[in-house]
Amino acid sequence: MAKRNTYTPEYKAKIVIEILEGEQTISEIASREGINVNQLKNWKKEFLENASRAFNGSKSEKEAKRAAENSKKREEKLMQKIGHLTVQVDWLKKKSEEVLGPDWKEKSGYEE
Repeated sequence: MAKRNTYTPEYKAKIVIEILEGEQTISEIASREGINVNQLKNWKKEFLENASRAFNGSKSEKEAKRAAENSKKREEKLMQKIGHLTVQVDWLKKKSEEVLGPDWKEKSGYEE
């Protein structure tokens, strides 16, 4: 059984662009690269069907990057808030013990 060749997307794109440039025929390129003409026709068809994704992808990447930045900023703000609230709780525990005595937790029903 013959081994199947696998080609990278970059290589396929390079070959299809050569086909679209039209400096050589599909047959000439197929012969030079050792690839079946029908395979090259399939690559060309797939390339042209998906060409619009090239323009959608950049917008999606920018949106994804912006969303990640917003998420990181929100996380930083929340962490600051958690830190602030932790300091407040610790201060209130200390003051409660000073004012109400060491057994203030039992008196108030406080649960940790």
